[in-house]
Amino acid sequence: MDILFWGLTLGVIGKVLLGITVMLVHWKIVKEHKIDRKVLKEMRREWNIAFLAIILIIIGYLLELMAFGIAPDILCNFILGQECAQMLAS
Repeated sequence: MDILFWGLTLGVIGKVLLGITVMLVHWKIVKEHKIDRKVLKEMRREWNIAFLAIILIIIGYLLELMAFGIAPDILCNFILGQECAQMLAS
């Protein structure tokens, strides 16, 4: 594995951990119910956006690995299927 792979991997791990931390804080505040409904509703919406952001970070990471040719075979075979593997082979 080269330095690009580790750089991308550690960057994604950091972003995901940050997103999870934000989600946990929001969830704890929502569970306590010590603030009004309007704020609780907004926090639930932010939690959903944070969850979507984590999914997009992971998808982006996988696409970056493919674009740099670090792990195209693994990603194509297990995630995108045979069409992707054939495209990369040609």
